[in-house]
Amino acid sequence: MIKDKRVLITGGGGFLGVSLAERLVKDNYVVLLDTNFDRNTFAYSDLKGNKNIELAEVDILDAPEVSRVTKDAQIVVHMAAMVGVQEVLSNALYTLDVNYIGTSNLLKAVSQNPGCQRVVCFSTSEVFGAGAFGIAEDGNTVLSSVQDVRWCYCISKLASEHLALSYYRQQNVPSVVIRPFNIFGPKRVGDHVVLRFVLKALKNEDLEVYGDGTQIRAWCYVDDFIDALLRCLEVKEAIGQAFNIGNARNTLTIYELAKKVISLCNSKSKIIFKALDFTDVDIRVPNIAKARDILGYEPKVDLEEGLARTIDWVRPNAAELESRVTTERRTYIPGKGE
Repeated sequence: MIKDKRVLITGGGGFLGVSLAERLVKDNYVVLLDTNFDRNTFAYSDLKGNKNIELAEVDILDAPEVSRVTKDAQIVVHMAAMVGVQEVLSNALYTLDVNYIGTSNLLKAVSQNPGCQRVVCFSTSEVFGAGAFGIAEDGNTVLSSVQDVRWCYCISKLASEHLALSYYRQQNVPSVVIRPFNIFGPKRVGDHVVLRFVLKALKNEDLEVYGDGTQIRAWCYVDDFIDALLRCLEVKEAIGQAFNIGNARNTLTIYELAKKVISLCNSKSKIIFKALDFTDVDIRVPNIAKARDILGYEPKVDLEEGLARTIDWVRPNAAELESRVTTERRTYIPGKGE
C-alpha cells in the first residue's frame, strides 16, 4: 500500500491521472502536472481544494520546470502525452515532441533524483500495430510506414519505452512501462468513442460508426486499470518490466458496442456508418498473463456493469460534456487531453 509518499503524476488533469490521484490522495501528497485543469477530467473531480493535492501548470516540454517539480518526488507516474487519433493527425510534430522529448525531460529529471523509488511510464497498445490479438509483452512491435501520419503516436511511444528501460539498465532508474488497452469509465471526457456513443444515445440521435464496425476492442474499466497501476507502484518485481493492462473478457466489435450502449440507454438511436478516412486498428485484445503472474492483476468489472456506471455519470453532465466534445472537434488545442 502506497502511504506517506510524495507522488508526481504528469498529465495529472486527465482521466487516468485524476483516477489514480483519487485513490492515493488520502494517504499521500500528490502533485498533478498538466498544462491546464479546467477542460479535462480534473474539472469533474473532488480533488479541488484537497490539502494533499498540489497543481503544477507545467508543460512537459519545459525541461527546467519539469526538473523543478520532479526533484522531491518519491514516486513518478508519467502519463502526459498527445492522445486521440484526430489530434495526432492534426499535429504530428507536436505529438512526437510531447511524447518523446517530454518523456526524455521527465526521465532525465528522475535520474537526478536519488529519492525516487519508482517511475511508471505510459506507452500504448498501438506498439503492436493494427492487429494485436493475445500478444504478449515480448511479442514483436510494429514499425509502420513513415508515410502514414497515424503511426507517429505509436512510434513516439515505442521510442519512449526503450528510453525508460534504458534508464533502468544503464542508470538504475526504477522504471516500469505500462501499455493500456482501451480504458473507459465515469469522468472520461473529450472525443472518446464510449462517451460519444452515450451522449448520442441519450438524445436518441444516430450513432456514427467508422467503416463497417467490425473493428475489435477489449474494454477495461478504469477501476480495474488503476488496481494494476497501483501494483506497478508497489511490487518490487515490476521494476524493469513492461506490462499489458486490459480486460480480454470485455471484447466485442465497435458495432456491437454501439448496440450495447443503445440498449443500456433505452434509446431509439440508430447506427449509421461513416467512411473511414484514416488508418485504423483492426483488433486490439491484450494478453495479461505477465501482469497476472507478477502483479497479481485480475480485472473484475464486466462490460455491461462498466457501461451502466458510465452512463449513470454521463446523464447529469450530458449538456456540458456535449459542449466539450463539440469544441474539441472544432478547435485543435495542443496539450494533454484524456
